[in-house]
Amino acid sequence: MAEVLAEKPATPSIAANNGESSTIVTKDSGDAVMDDAQVLEKMQKAMKQIEFYFADANLPYDKFMWTLYSKDPEHWISIQTVGSFKRMRDYSSEGVEWLAKALKLSDFLEVDETGTKVRRLTEPQEPKNQFERSIYAKGFGDEEPTLQGRLEEFFSQYGNVAAVRMRRDEAKKFKSSVFTEFSDFETVDKFLKADPKPTWEGKELLIMTKEEYCEMKIKEKGLTGKSANHRRDLMSAKKFDAFRDMGKGKASPQKAGNAEEKKDVFLEFLGHKILIKQNEEGTGVIDEKDIPFVKGVTLKFDGCGGDVAWGEIKDPIKARFDGKAPYIKYARGENSGLVGFYKPLSEEDIEYVKTTIKKINNHDVTWSIPTEDEEKQFETERAQAAARNAFNQSGSRDGGRGRGGRGGGRGRGGRGGRGGRGGRGGGKSYGGGNRNAEAKEKAGGEEVGEKRKRAVEPDGGPDTGVRGKNAPPAIQSAKKVKTDDGAAGTAAS
Repeated sequence: MAEVLAEKPATPSIAANNGESSTIVTKDSGDAVMDDAQVLEKMQKAMKQIEFYFADANLPYDKFMWTLYSKDPEHWISIQTVGSFKRMRDYSSEGVEWLAKALKLSDFLEVDETGTKVRRLTEPQEPKNQFERSIYAKGFGDEEPTLQGRLEEFFSQYGNVAAVRMRRDEAKKFKSSVFTEFSDFETVDKFLKADPKPTWEGKELLIMTKEEYCEMKIKEKGLTGKSANHRRDLMSAKKFDAFRDMGKGKASPQKAGNAEEKKDVFLEFLGHKILIKQNEEGTGVIDEKDIPFVKGVTLKFDGCGGDVAWGEIKDPIKARFDGKAPYIKYARGENSGLVGFYKPLSEEDIEYVKTTIKKINNHDVTWSIPTEDEEKQFETERAQAAARNAFNQSGSRDGGRGRGGRGGGRGRGGRGGRGGRGGRGGGKSYGGGNRNAEAKEKAGGEEVGEKRKRAVEPDGGPDTGVRGKNAPPAIQSAKKVKTDDGAAGTAAS
């Protein structure tokens, strides 16, 4: 990346003048006057943010950070690179020298002799019981630029916080809910049993453990047996896990910085082959200009009464459409939703749906054809969801996914920070012997079975923000990927 030369901001120094605070003028404050206490507070905030990037709760689960950490034998990372991250925007204008001084306040990090690189003082340790130490909380309203910081301050009043992860839907819109990982069980208990109950802007929050949230979602979707266990694994696993990958010999410091040239991964979507690219968060995406508009593959339902039982829609449609499950877009509490099919519908197909699915959630529903704009937007969402899933599957195959389907203990594979779906690639198998599912997958098309559709529903994994530079490619695939675009319903988002 080309270096941009700019006037270097004034570097504040922190010193006492006869026991009184001095005043300092800094560039980024619009020549506003800051005293020593304010400068020190700002430095400490910058230091804590960078400490989070290197923390055990983040570093091994952030593909971009882990790649930077691993490619240097001594594990030094450029301060300028870290300073370019999205959440460092309030501090980066102060300059590398200022950031280096701030980092020297840390007892967790060290700065090199040149003052341009930073690293941990200790080796990363795999955190224990992260899932059990995490809670779900909802009721935080709309997103605004200071919300992440405010959320961290809010949860910190109950004890030490390892991470606050804002949950987002497929369009990256904040879902007004978070997963917060506390540092110990005592703080979890303190938060959940707080009296009065935690509130945000005067309104009581919906709170529960992450495990309770997972079980609630399983119950809402009517999952049982292997499907329920698979969902639990998805909720508790990390999308990128350096410790897991090192166990497979994939993410050692020697290998992480020397990735081979990766082969292209393609998505087959509504009869078209589309190249999947990797964005700066490590997620598979496709250019919107490459997404075809196929008219007549979507129906809209109205009148469901604020809830949907997936089977009421899926089962009748699978019975007519070659066993292929539809892509359903629905948010709990809404009275309508969209259903996507793998091919354009004939008049007979539409009439079948209207006469077969007359009730949803014990409510009479009406079926209609959405507007062209609605259908275009919906198809874009379908394609992007399918691309994420296909990209993550291709990465998991490198870890040893067999022909039988979904192996993989508690791991997910794929995206660095936010996108892998499904524990594929080693360990015990969920559905590995399901020859029907295998046959569907070989048959091609978007939809390849009910279990896979469930597996790709968004679960609100960590969203660590946009990095200052693109993460190196970390996905390799020698095969063309055929995948479904899954069910995108967010029943209790």
